[in-house]
Amino acid sequence: MGDQSLENVIHLHNLQKTYTVHEREAGLLAAFRSLVRRKTRAVRAVDGISFDVAAGEIVGFLGPNGAGKTTTLKMLSGLLHPTAGEVRVLGHEPYRRRREFLRNIALVMGQRNQLAWDIPAIDSFDLNRVIYRIPQAEYRQTLDELVTLLNLEQLIQKPVRNLSLGERMKCEIAAALLHRPRVLFLDEPTIGLDVTMQRRIRTFIGEYNRRHQATVLLTSHYMADVEALCERVIVIHQGQILFDGDLSALVRRFSTHKTIVVDLPGGTRGNGELSRYGEVVAQTAGQVTLRVPKAEAARVTGRLLADLAIHDLTIQDPPIEEVIEQVFNQEPG
Repeated sequence: MGDQSLENVIHLHNLQKTYTVHEREAGLLAAFRSLVRRKTRAVRAVDGISFDVAAGEIVGFLGPNGAGKTTTLKMLSGLLHPTAGEVRVLGHEPYRRRREFLRNIALVMGQRNQLAWDIPAIDSFDLNRVIYRIPQAEYRQTLDELVTLLNLEQLIQKPVRNLSLGERMKCEIAAALLHRPRVLFLDEPTIGLDVTMQRRIRTFIGEYNRRHQATVLLTSHYMADVEALCERVIVIHQGQILFDGDLSALVRRFSTHKTIVVDLPGGTRGNGELSRYGEVVAQTAGQVTLRVPKAEAARVTGRLLADLAIHDLTIQDPPIEEVIEQVFNQEPG
């Protein structure tokens, strides 16, 4: 075996998942016909995707609803059997659900409960200790670490039904990590949480990755999660991969516009004067934000500096949300 840090922990090659869907028209006659002869069609949720993830990487796995993200995570975690292709995690075929495989992975799905509703979270934690056969000393050490990192001291003795969504999500994450998994599959872990709680969860995921060199595959509709945690992103649409690379490269490749923020001296007219340089998308006292085609950014900047008295000017890439939307508008090829 070579250097463990250089090994690919997650490996997919031409992975496919196809579902058979029953179809029928509306009405009683159509319902009767379906009893005799059911019409079906094949829906390919995952259409031959391939990628590798190295040990210790945090990779953003992005796509619109129905793109195939959750189906892929379920195949990676062993909940679904692939229709075709190859998938390995830590050298295991996940759908075989070997004990050594399950002992080293965790799947966290936002707003999906694994904690018992009517008992304190600490009791569910102890049940996980038994299920995963965690030695008491290791369990206490890990629990203390998670309680400190996630600030759970006042929460774990309360019945789960008495916790807020954010508090419950923190406890769900702790429960999933008690056995110190080497691979985390996180499916919308901050969905529905307020901005402060989202930030705390992101900070914790980053810290867990640093402390344990865990490999993380993260799906999220909150681009702040992706920007804070992921240098690399994989974009999937209609079951196929549209992009796999650095987040910065994604912006360079798919952004069509630049944002120019102009700070003006007092008394200078804003919107009316600057609209001839580009689309005015925001305006406050003394500052105007323009949106211009990327190819025109340098020329427009030169004109602004030559024509106007400007206190300051900055050129920015568009928000990552706009770039991702641009990617989704591409057809899989």
